[in-house]
Amino acid sequence: MRSYPTGPAGRAAATLAAALAVAVPLFAGAGPAVADDGRPDRDFTIEDPRITESSGLAASRAHPGVYWTHNDSDDGPYVYAVDSRTGKTLATITMRGVGEPRDVEGISIGPDGDLYVGDIGDNLDGTWDHVWIYRFPEPKTLRDATVTAVQYDVTYADGARNAEALMVHPKTGRVYIASKNEDGGGLYEGPAKLTTGSANVFRRVGEVPWVTDGAFSPDGTRLVLRSYFSAREYAFENGRLGEDRSVGAPFQRQAESVTYTADGSALMFGSEGARSDVVRVETEGGPGSGSGSGSGSGEGSGAPSKGGDRGSAGGTGEGGSGNAALGAAVLVGVAALWLALKRRRK
Repeated sequence: MRSYPTGPAGRAAATLAAALAVAVPLFAGAGPAVADDGRPDRDFTIEDPRITESSGLAASRAHPGVYWTHNDSDDGPYVYAVDSRTGKTLATITMRGVGEPRDVEGISIGPDGDLYVGDIGDNLDGTWDHVWIYRFPEPKTLRDATVTAVQYDVTYADGARNAEALMVHPKTGRVYIASKNEDGGGLYEGPAKLTTGSANVFRRVGEVPWVTDGAFSPDGTRLVLRSYFSAREYAFENGRLGEDRSVGAPFQRQAESVTYTADGSALMFGSEGARSDVVRVETEGGPGSGSGSGSGSGEGSGAPSKGGDRGSAGGTGEGGSGNAALGAAVLVGVAALWLALKRRRK
């Protein structure tokens, strides 16, 4: 479910989303197309009509080119394995023993190969005194199946809050959550080991901007956090945020998800909506990144779509400069609208 703050700020965010829904198609081209050579980890479109609110992405460690995703509400205890070569769903996993999920917002894979699913959304910013994390081993075979998941209760040391980003460190296995707030959120660190039978208390260890999803690089040295309009990549060492830089996130109608590819060579950015697009952006210095990668260009990969560029910020495909200029103009207008609404609220 789309999660905006309540009151005037909520109306402002909803207005922004509506503006983007109109504006994004003007400079996003026809959307990603599957690469002609059929290689994995390229731009793709999620074809499954059941997946209308893809709110998290995790690159499979056991199945190259496969991405795990989920709807965020009003769906059920389901996780989907999507093939980036075709956009087709290869497996639907039903979690057993977790009750009725409320607002599933994030997914990540730990060093043990387990999938962690974050039922951590709280649209009213403090209504729920606890949230949940579900955990189960990544299936060795991709087929529809029902699995028994472990359920962990989660609370925050400084009180309940809304969150959409769940990240499991790929070396230590420690779980982190980034909260979502229009005035800036926090990075929360879980206990060294999650336990059942009592609440797992997450403590604030860093300050972050508005975050809709996040992911660790495969080597655990970088953490990317994205929002509706931007993304930042942080150095990560000893459980703390370090130096950060801007990442050229693509323009998307409802920017909700991000993950690194399994080899760390690129970031995959996803969004909500029927037949939503997942766009590849090369990482700085990543294997196979090639010259010019990581410059924050946000250049998508794969075959160009009709009308030129791939719809990413600063894309360099045919017609890219014109589309980028139009995109910049749209963002200026949206920012002006946001500021006007903020002044009106005050």
